[in-house]
Amino acid sequence: MKKVVIAGGAGFLGRALAHSLARDGWEVVILSRRPAPADGSIRTAVWDGKNAGAWAAELDGAAAVVNLAGRSVACIHTPENRREIVDSRVNSVRAIDQACRQCKQPPSVLVQAASLAIYGDPDDRICDETAPHGTGFSVEVCEAWEGAFFAGVAAGEARRVALRIGFVLGRDGGALKPLANLARWFLGGAAGSGRQYISWVHIDDFSAMCRWAIENPQAQGAYNATGPAPATNAEFMRALRATLGRPWAPPTPAWAVKLGARFIIRADPDLALGGRRCVPRRLLDEGFAFRHTDLGASLRELLV
Repeated sequence: MKKVVIAGGAGFLGRALAHSLARDGWEVVILSRRPAPADGSIRTAVWDGKNAGAWAAELDGAAAVVNLAGRSVACIHTPENRREIVDSRVNSVRAIDQACRQCKQPPSVLVQAASLAIYGDPDDRICDETAPHGTGFSVEVCEAWEGAFFAGVAAGEARRVALRIGFVLGRDGGALKPLANLARWFLGGAAGSGRQYISWVHIDDFSAMCRWAIENPQAQGAYNATGPAPATNAEFMRALRATLGRPWAPPTPAWAVKLGARFIIRADPDLALGGRRCVPRRLLDEGFAFRHTDLGASLRELLV
């Protein structure tokens, strides 16, 4: 039985990946700040996300480590929150590198979560992996994150894959549920201009990407972990309303989005008003096969 360690695996993405691997006979160890009972071949080891403790022994003999750890960016970006966002990502990367150096038989591949936010807000320009980086705090986070990950190449021979994750659609978490609730409450209009792009991917395809990165010995470097058909915010919300049987809803002006984000949701409004039109060029060129490429069909499968 091959073993995979998933750091930060107690969240939405980690749970989906863990169960996908477990169904196919893998042993899965989740690194989490909180203990949890075993679930079949899935068990939890406690870590703090920044130091190589007793959990480091789990990496010895493992086939792969997938690192999904990092504080949520869905918050107001105060100086304290900014520091925690950066530190949680960089420290987890460095802790895993330190643990790998202690292994007699270190993992052969490290798969690292990253973000499409590295491209900034490029309007409607199509971004593949060769696109220039943007500017601003979110870009700085991404560059520090990936920089720490690829700097660790000197620490060992493990193959390294960074997945720049887009907007993941799933039943049991992520941002789809709150958007669906808005549509159910007849508030499912576009945000701001509605022209900003949402680069979406179905949760099953995301899990398959992680599997592909683990099992494909040629995979290396950074990949856009998104589907091949990004949609504008207006198109996405139109498809969501149609899925839920809701009529047209007026767009929410940018000023109202900003007020609601800051004083009700307590999150940065750029999460709704910004966007990027990204495509998974490297995945497609290297033979990854998507199962979910139609937005309407994906929403129906997840919500109806």
